[in-house]
Amino acid sequence: MTTRGYTTEEGNRLNNFAIEPKVYVDDSQQFGFNTYAEKLNGRLAMVGFISAIAFEALTGQGIISWLTHL
Repeated sequence: MTTRGYTTEEGNRLNNFAIEPKVYVDDSQQFGFNTYAEKLNGRLAMVGFISAIAFEALTGQGIISWLTHL
């Protein structure tokens, strides 16, 4: 018998075992050119571009020239 996540054994003893979540299989494609990968790549490119502009605005020089003058 199960009551609100507790299992009742013989003698009315309660065990509070963990309730396991439902398991499902996602059959969609997770590699190659798919919508998720393209959105992620686009967002990372936008973050990189804005970071490069912010770096240049703060230091007064580009990333490549900053790296070569170290």
